[in-house]
Amino acid sequence: MFLPSHDLNPAYRSLQLSLVVIPIVNRDRFLYQVRCDTGATAHLRRRGRAQAYDRRGAALNVTQSEASAAIASLEERHATKLFHRVGRGIALTEAGRLFLTEARGVLARADAAETVLEELRGLKRGTLRLVASQTIAVCWLPPILSTFHERYPAISIELSIGNTGQAAVHVNDGKADLGIVEGEIEDPALAHWPIGEDQLLLVGAQPFADIDIDATWLRRARWVQREPGSGTRSTLNSELRGLGVDPAALDVALTMPSNESVRTAVEAGVDVAVLSALVVDPAIKAGLLHVAPITFAPRPFFGLRHKERYRTKAADALLDVIGLQRR
Repeated sequence: MFLPSHDLNPAYRSLQLSLVVIPIVNRDRFLYQVRCDTGATAHLRRRGRAQAYDRRGAALNVTQSEASAAIASLEERHATKLFHRVGRGIALTEAGRLFLTEARGVLARADAAETVLEELRGLKRGTLRLVASQTIAVCWLPPILSTFHERYPAISIELSIGNTGQAAVHVNDGKADLGIVEGEIEDPALAHWPIGEDQLLLVGAQPFADIDIDATWLRRARWVQREPGSGTRSTLNSELRGLGVDPAALDVALTMPSNESVRTAVEAGVDVAVLSALVVDPAIKAGLLHVAPITFAPRPFFGLRHKERYRTKAADALLDVIGLQRR
C-alpha cells in the first residue's frame, strides 16, 4: 500500500511508515489513537475530557492510562506531538490532524483486508485456479463445476486445459491450485491421488463383428493416437504392454492433439483408436463408431497438488463436491 506523500519533515514521513505497522501489531491502541477526530475533540471539551477519554478507551478495552502511554510512546518515537495538552484538556496539533487523515485511510484498508480474509475463509469470494487434461475438462468436470458454482456462486473458476504433462507443469509452477489428470505423474514435488475413473474403449468406424482382438490383431491395425504426454496415450501404452505389445511397434497413421480430432478421424474411416467412453459415447449411440470386443481396466483420474504450497479453501471445497459425486 502506498500512502500519499507530503512535503513535510522526516519525522512525519516516519509517522507514515508507522501507519502500515501499527494496525497489525497493536490494532486496538491504534484505533483509540486515531479516532479522536475533530468532532470527538469538541465532544471532549463539552462533556469533560477525562470522562469521555475513559469511555472511548473502555469501548476498545483500553484504559485511559494505557491509551495515554501508547500515544506518548508514539509521539516520543517520532519526536512529533499529536496533541496539545493544556491543563486537563487536549486538542489535535497540525501533525495530529494530518496523521488522523492518513490513519483513517489505513484503518479503512485494514478493515477491508480483514473482510477479504473472512470472505475467503467463508468462500464468499475468491478464485479457484484449476487445470485439467482434455478428457476431464471437456467431459467429466462440467457437471461437477456446475454443482460447485451453485454452492459457491461468488467463487470464480479459472480452468486451463492441457495434456497430463502440461497440467503437472502448471501445478508445479504455481499457476494452478489443483490439477486433475488421467495419467500418473512422477514428480516428487507433487502429491497425486485417485479422484475418479473412466473406461477406455477401442473404437472404429466399421463393426468389429466376431473378430478376436489379440496381440497380433493390435499390431496389424492402423491407429490414430493422441500426442506424447497425453494421459490417454500413456494409459493405452500401459495396457498394450500388459498384452505383450510394444507401443513403438504399432502402425500409427495419425497422431492428433485432441480427443475430438482423434474421434473425427476414426469416424471418417481412419481405422481404430482408443479413447475415453466419455468422449465416444455420443458417436456410438449415433452409430458413427463401434466398440471392439476387448476390455481395458478402468482408468483412474488423479488429483494433483504441490506438496509445499498453501491448500486453498476453494480447492478443498471442489474436492468435497467431487467426493459427494462419487458416492
